[in-house]
Amino acid sequence: MDKIRTTNYLLLIIVIPIIFYLLKILSFIFIPLIFSMFIALLFLPLMRFLKRRGIHKIISICIVLLIITLGVKLGVELVKLSSKQIIESDSSFFLKAETKINDLVYEVESVFGANAVKEDNAKLSRFLNKETVFKNFGNTLSVVSKFLTALLMTVFFVVLWLAESINIENLLNKTILRKRHQSIKTFIKIENDLIKFIKVKVLVSFLTGVFTGLACYFFDVSFPIFWGLFAFLINFVQMVGSFVTVILLSIFAFVELEASSTLLFFIIAIAGTQVLYGSILEPIFMGKSFSINVITVLVALMFWGFIWGVPGLIMAIPITVFLKIIFEQFPSTRGIAKLISA
Repeated sequence: MDKIRTTNYLLLIIVIPIIFYLLKILSFIFIPLIFSMFIALLFLPLMRFLKRRGIHKIISICIVLLIITLGVKLGVELVKLSSKQIIESDSSFFLKAETKINDLVYEVESVFGANAVKEDNAKLSRFLNKETVFKNFGNTLSVVSKFLTALLMTVFFVVLWLAESINIENLLNKTILRKRHQSIKTFIKIENDLIKFIKVKVLVSFLTGVFTGLACYFFDVSFPIFWGLFAFLINFVQMVGSFVTVILLSIFAFVELEASSTLLFFIIAIAGTQVLYGSILEPIFMGKSFSINVITVLVALMFWGFIWGVPGLIMAIPITVFLKIIFEQFPSTRGIAKLISA
C-alpha cells in the first residue's frame, strides 16, 4: 500500500510540471477556451429562458452571438472615439508632458550624480524617432493579428459551449468526480458561483470605468473616454488593476494639472472610486462564496500571469474559484479549499 502511494506521489510530481508546460505552450488554445467558457456561462440563463419560450437552440445561439457582436462593436467604437480624441488633441499637452518629464529625469540624474544634460527633447527624443515608431507599429500589427485570431477562436468555442458540444457536467462526471449526482451538484455550484462572479465583476468594472471617466471630465483631465475604458478593462485584474489605474492617472494628471489642490482632489477622487467599488461594494456583492485570502490571490496572479500573461491575470481568480469548488468535493482536498479561503 505504501509503495502504491509513493508511486502515485512520484507520478504526480512528474505529471504536474508537464501539465503546466502544456498550458503555457498551448496557450493559444487554452486562453480562448477558458474565456469562451466564462462568456457561455454568462449567457446560459438567457439560453434557458429562450428554451422555455420554445425558441430553437440555433436561433438562441444566433441571438447570443448578435449580443456579443454588438458588445464588441460598442467597444471598438469607444476605442475609435478615444483614439480620435487623442489624435485631435492640442499638441501643447505633449510638449508640456515632454518638458515636465525632461525636467524630472534631469533632477533624478542630478541626485544620483549622473551626467545630466538638460536639453529640449534630450530624453523623449530617444523614444520618438522614426525607427522606434516603425518598430512599434510592426509590434502593434502583430498584437492586433494575434488578438483577432484569439477572438475568432473564442467565438468558435462559445458556439460549442452553448450548443453543449462541450459539456462541463459530463466532463466532471467522466474525469474527476465519477458520480452522476455529485457531478450535477458540483456543476450547479460552479455555474452559479462563476455566473455571479462574472456579473458582479462586469458591473463593478463598468461603474469604475464610468466614474473614472467622469472624474477626468470634471477635473479637466484629457482623454476621459480613454481613461474610463482603460479603468474598465484593467479592473478585471484583481487588486493589481486598481493600483495601476491610480498610479498611471496620477502621473498623467501631474503632467497636465498644476501641483495644487485640484491635483490632490483629483487623485483622492480616483483613489476613492477604486476603494469604493473594488474594496467595499465588490466584496459585499460577491458574498462569502468568493472569500479568498490575499496570499492566494497574489500567488494565483503571479502563477497564471506567468503562464498566460495578461489573459492569465484576468482569469486567475475565476480559475481559483473553480478549483476551490472542486477541492471542496473531496475529503482529502478540503484542507486545501479551506487554505484558499479567507
